[in-house]
Amino acid sequence: MSAEKNSAGMLLTARDIRELAEAAGIRPSKQRGQNFVMDPNTVRTIVGRAGVEPGQAVLEVGPGLGSLTLGLLEAGADVVAVELDRGLAELLPLTLRARGVEESRYRLVHADALQVAELPSLAAGQPTALVANLPYNVATPILLTMLERFPSLRSALVMVQSEVVERLTAGPGSRIYGAPSAKAAWYGRAEHAGRISRQIFWPVPNVDSGLVELVRHPVPLGDEAERAAVFAVVDAAFAQRRKTLRAALAGWAGSASRSEEVLRAAGVDPSVRGETLDIDAFRAIARAAETIAR
Repeated sequence: MSAEKNSAGMLLTARDIRELAEAAGIRPSKQRGQNFVMDPNTVRTIVGRAGVEPGQAVLEVGPGLGSLTLGLLEAGADVVAVELDRGLAELLPLTLRARGVEESRYRLVHADALQVAELPSLAAGQPTALVANLPYNVATPILLTMLERFPSLRSALVMVQSEVVERLTAGPGSRIYGAPSAKAAWYGRAEHAGRISRQIFWPVPNVDSGLVELVRHPVPLGDEAERAAVFAVVDAAFAQRRKTLRAALAGWAGSASRSEEVLRAAGVDPSVRGETLDIDAFRAIARAAETIAR
């Protein structure tokens, strides 16, 4: 047995990844944003940073060939894995079985993550953490959708493009602060959790990657109805970034004059732009609109 194999344990090495893909006739899909993690040390770093504990149920989106899945299982977690690619979905159970993983410890959902409305139950219960190497082209929608649909998720640690990390963690006043930043702040506090080398992926991407961690607020900011109302304000405010809020929210409010009325009732200066507001200000605008409409 090679030194590489010894250090990897049950995890997949770069050689394992290539051999599995070749045997199954799988090539990473650029269209689906597939870049497979090949380094066991990076996998263990991610799992450790996520604070995964034995007996915990974890959600993984885009398990690919199973590198991170095996890392989560090695740490003692049970895993619900959501995979869209048919070839990868068929291969993953075979890979886990070959590594001695009991079938009771994981559930595979072959579906588009953006269409998944419920998750299968594990012995450990519903997943309490999302840990994933997200497909780069749909990373933000997947993260926000999972947080919206599955309140059992108390935290998320996901690998995405560095640019996405910066957007999700940006604060008001930053030039990259936008709708994803504000929406992430609705759910919890997002922080940069580390950089990832390009060289640990196959194929090597032409962009830098990083980890973003989000921990939910101890008490939700509002219910589903309020979230929808606040997000409607956020979307309108950032649809035309160069405009003042009075102008940007005119369509949402029904007119520029009504927009100004709502903003003043919310204690927000109508002449400022959306990128200056935090999530609490957007909540105040949504509530003011509801009060005025009564």
